[in-house]
Amino acid sequence: MGDGNPLAQSRSGANRGSQQIMSISRRRFLQSTGVAASALAMTEGSAAAQAPAKPVSANDRVQIGCIGFGIMGQGDMKTEASLPGVEIVAVSDVYDGRRTLAQERYGKHVFTTRDYRELLARRDVDAVIIATPDHWHARIATDALHAGKDVYCQKPMVREVPDGHMVIEAQKKTGRILQVGSQRVSSILYAKAKELVKSGMIGQIHLIEAYINRNSSLGAWQYTIPPDASPETIDWDQFLGSAPKIPFEPIRLFRWRNYRAYGTGIPGDLFVHLFTGIHFVMDSVGPQRIAATGGLYYWKDGRDVPDLMTGLYDYPETSSHPGFQINFSVNFEAGSGEGEDSQAFRFIGTEGVLNLSVGNSLSISKRPRELDPGTTAGTFSKKIQEQILAEHSAKYPPRPETAASLPLDTVETFPLPRGYSEQVAHHQTFQDAIRTRTPVVEDAVFGLRAAGPALMSNVSYFERRMVSWDPVNMRML
Repeated sequence: MGDGNPLAQSRSGANRGSQQIMSISRRRFLQSTGVAASALAMTEGSAAAQAPAKPVSANDRVQIGCIGFGIMGQGDMKTEASLPGVEIVAVSDVYDGRRTLAQERYGKHVFTTRDYRELLARRDVDAVIIATPDHWHARIATDALHAGKDVYCQKPMVREVPDGHMVIEAQKKTGRILQVGSQRVSSILYAKAKELVKSGMIGQIHLIEAYINRNSSLGAWQYTIPPDASPETIDWDQFLGSAPKIPFEPIRLFRWRNYRAYGTGIPGDLFVHLFTGIHFVMDSVGPQRIAATGGLYYWKDGRDVPDLMTGLYDYPETSSHPGFQINFSVNFEAGSGEGEDSQAFRFIGTEGVLNLSVGNSLSISKRPRELDPGTTAGTFSKKIQEQILAEHSAKYPPRPETAASLPLDTVETFPLPRGYSEQVAHHQTFQDAIRTRTPVVEDAVFGLRAAGPALMSNVSYFERRMVSWDPVNMRML
């Protein structure tokens, strides 16, 4: 549940196109992404269908603890509990009501605490989900790694770039598994996009466009505040942590994404997903120049972060690609978007366009290059016109226009199988890594390379300047 949106993740299938669309079968798509055996056995809505190839015995359990049992933590734990060989054993949250809910859902035997350190000290916890406000991610992840726990950390991995290097060092030193919670890298849809781009299907890519639009209150982080929120039911000091000390104000806990002291705004919540997907598909480590703009236009509810942002990113030339530009936009203004939460990418190549509808499908659109580029001969003297047109006619002789000569867009679509869940796939990746001790793609280094440009977008916006970024060493220049 990498998205910070409590709205349902699954969407009804979009229009699959006209009769011109050459849609491949479900079986061909699954075979082309190398997951046919597991996905073809899937039944709609069944998490067990995405179980690892290696059987999990009744005694082979991974015992999970959750630190931060809010919207994201609850979604992550629901997914984990649906996987074979996983047991929920502990939950830490600063609000009493959510610890009560944890025991209501998973049993009175589940250990609960306000202090995450008590959870980390337990020997029956093998791995932890970190789904706290962003300003706690680095500290808890580092503590968990040193406590010998494997870690699934919600995105963005950190709130500050230097903290990312601290987490990377902790992962290297301890040898534990750390996976960041942006599910794009485990999705067969993104695996297919990566394959198609690498094959040269759409030529060289110089521009990528992506957007996320939301048109609901919950999508804009207007989460419910429980009526029993009080200094007695909430450990306020524990929530604040390293943030500035202020009097009790429950809106800051339950709507923490709206405040810079605890969250990272649109870039850390949503741009980071876009960076994750693009870096995976393009085999890229990040941009070299970053510029972001935006503003607070609609949700003037006391928040101190924008509700609309646009980012521009310049990626350098490397051995794997010729360099490209990205533009992102995210809009929370009511009435915008297509549906409650619409997300899409356009990878624009010299030979075609790859469109990726997040959680739905991808398609390749190819249009034949023009046979006659035309001229601007009419802007010159008559003598020059005649010379240009004669040369042009010799090079591009007139062709009779027939029905067959009409240009045709060819489109091939790759829909996700019914019942497939990117969220389940990502948590299964984590579980497989725990059992096999195999490194994950979205480790601490990958996590910082996605979070870094997002955090620099905030620097650019609030300081009103372009930011130079070293994508290899992950530092602001």
